[in-house]
Amino acid sequence: MKFFVDTADVAEIEELNALGLLDGVTTNPSLIMKSGRDIMEVTKEICSIVDGPVSAEVTATEFDGMMAEADILAKIADNICIKLPLTMDGLKACKALTSAGHKTNVTLCFSANQALLAAKAGATFISPFVGRVDDMAADGMELIAEIRKIYDNYGFATEILAASIRTVNHVKEAALIGADVATVPPATLRALVKHPLTDKGLEAFLADWAKTGQKIG
Repeated sequence: MKFFVDTADVAEIEELNALGLLDGVTTNPSLIMKSGRDIMEVTKEICSIVDGPVSAEVTATEFDGMMAEADILAKIADNICIKLPLTMDGLKACKALTSAGHKTNVTLCFSANQALLAAKAGATFISPFVGRVDDMAADGMELIAEIRKIYDNYGFATEILAASIRTVNHVKEAALIGADVATVPPATLRALVKHPLTDKGLEAFLADWAKTGQKIG
């Protein structure tokens, strides 16, 4: 499974990228607002840090506007992935952009039927929102499983990008189902390494080592 980090915080991205954990970055208008920076400036900086795709989202809702904004965003860097809403205009833009050789991320997916349409439109990534589906008293992971089954049935190349990840269990379950990518907040990505038995074991090893009075080197 590939890991994307869901943030526009450059310091967080630099730190996680240095650990070798990042395969890409996803941003959206809300994350850009939280960063407090100009969208073009911060997106260009993010693209210079990571080698993988960086999703930059259009804000227009009509096809012509989406295409105009996509043209601007695509010029930021070669690793830009245009993020589009799962609407008819968004799907039309997805088809046009992928046909022109651009990577696309169709976002705000909440049903398997929507994911099927995105794949038909040639999306590079589909972003089902696991946490928000859970919020509606449904099962976000069931949605991932449905999409995986449909894509495998027909050999679609579109990658399943599990989004709206809230917990470490979301990451594990998405990986077990076969999601291609999980995009996670920085805190959740760091939490994946934590386990009380790891901490306990390390504490015991260090205590025993101290008793030897030795040093390495």
